[in-house]
Amino acid sequence: MVSHRQLRDMLVLAMLGALMFAGKQVFEAFPNIHPIAMLLMTYTVVYRVRALIPLYIFVLLEGVWAGFNIWWFPYLYIWTILWGITMLLPKKMKPGVAMIVYPVVCALFGLCYGTLYSPAQAVMFHLSFESTLKWIVMGLPWDGLHALGNLGMGLLIYPLSRVLAKLDASGQTV
Repeated sequence: MVSHRQLRDMLVLAMLGALMFAGKQVFEAFPNIHPIAMLLMTYTVVYRVRALIPLYIFVLLEGVWAGFNIWWFPYLYIWTILWGITMLLPKKMKPGVAMIVYPVVCALFGLCYGTLYSPAQAVMFHLSFESTLKWIVMGLPWDGLHALGNLGMGLLIYPLSRVLAKLDASGQTV
């Protein structure tokens, strides 16, 4: 039998995955600027391993919405890298440190996004190492834009994680 708390948790985590998807759709007009990294880091700070549930709901929704094409396959691993990095951060950071570390990690992820995506590109398009490096370099301006967007969004991670943690602890719906 599923308890009230378990049911509530499943519904909240599913909603958070849908929120990631909706957030990306809202920002579609702005290239490489979206709340995905910020939301994933926020969920990971609060829910730890369970943050993988909204992450893969988001990934699945992206595939359903836009088609399970070759662009989608890197989503299976690329966001998990950010989740893993966030998991490695100390659980209890002083607020002043967290307000700096979270946005910086978020921005660095945006800057590295093209490089993290490149192994899949290389395999899918049979790129040589040299061609893969060229692909990375050509994408650096977009990765720079991604980093700036993530830095701005990353400023919300600490305050949102505190609100989400309080709501979760109180048993209120998000």
